[in-house]
Amino acid sequence: MKLSVLAHQLGGVCTGEDDPEISGVAGIEEAQPGHLTFVANPKYTAEVKKTRASAVVVSPDFPEIALPALRVKNPDLAFARAIEVFYRGPVYAPGIHPKAEVHPTAKIGAGAHIGAYAVIGENVVIGEQAVILPHVVIYPGVTIGDRFFAHAHAVVRENCRLGDGVILQNGAVVGSDGFGFARLEGGGWYKIVQSGPAILDDEVEIQANACVDRARVGETHLHRGVKVDNLVQVGHGSIIGENSLLCSQTGLAGSTEIGRNVILAGQVGVAGHCKIGDGVIATAQAGLHGDIPAGSILSGSPGFDNKQWLRVTAIMPRLPELVRQLQRVVKQMEKWTAQQGSDVHPT
Repeated sequence: MKLSVLAHQLGGVCTGEDDPEISGVAGIEEAQPGHLTFVANPKYTAEVKKTRASAVVVSPDFPEIALPALRVKNPDLAFARAIEVFYRGPVYAPGIHPKAEVHPTAKIGAGAHIGAYAVIGENVVIGEQAVILPHVVIYPGVTIGDRFFAHAHAVVRENCRLGDGVILQNGAVVGSDGFGFARLEGGGWYKIVQSGPAILDDEVEIQANACVDRARVGETHLHRGVKVDNLVQVGHGSIIGENSLLCSQTGLAGSTEIGRNVILAGQVGVAGHCKIGDGVIATAQAGLHGDIPAGSILSGSPGFDNKQWLRVTAIMPRLPELVRQLQRVVKQMEKWTAQQGSDVHPT
């Protein structure tokens, strides 16, 4: 495929004298002739000069380069779409594998593929064009929309509700019991029934080995477009607003409310019963407690303003020397004070 043809498909503009043939995509260091690569940050201009790729996707304001370029407003998104042009994943033909267990009361929409050893429980409803791979388990009473895709070993627990276009990666668990235990007077713990379902709206994706707990009462609710990375824990009764992103190893304690377009980077922890406003960004390993105003950018544990955190972390390596300087100043002051005292004579 010529670069100019690909540019038309991706909504970009070609620059450079050549119009090379593109046969695939690759990272900037691994790319070979015939490959398209991309650069989103101008600081990697030097890498563009060294790459063997035939063309590169860049932003319209990226510095001029000798290599043929496909200039587009969002290089990251354009490159993602370019991958789809050249990569063809497995195709799953409609049908139910003879070793799958589908309850007679379950209703499966047209075009579904159900793999070996998958288990579909009583009164389950699944929409059209579902792909359910081996060892997936759908508990009784679950309702799922169209274009559901569940990779091997994903689990959806009883009475949960999933919208259209939901994706569950390997080992994802939706509707597992929330961490609910009441203290007994004589010691020990009494398990609290987790009666409320987990609800995933349209286009939600839960990635590998992440857990979305069901609620004690009420519901756990992930709104449209939420993306949950590997090894994330969403506590019982939590609510996550549209298009929010929870990166790997993030943990939400119970009854957390996350606004829209929030980004919680890797290993962020959020205390229970907190309200996180729209557009909040928490950088890696931040610890959030209390309500967070919309638009805040937080770092550190406990989390505080990112700009202030950057100043603090810049000072931290200098703390030992600053302490030594302060100790010298204190000693000098003490010596000066003692000298001043000895120079005072009674009249």
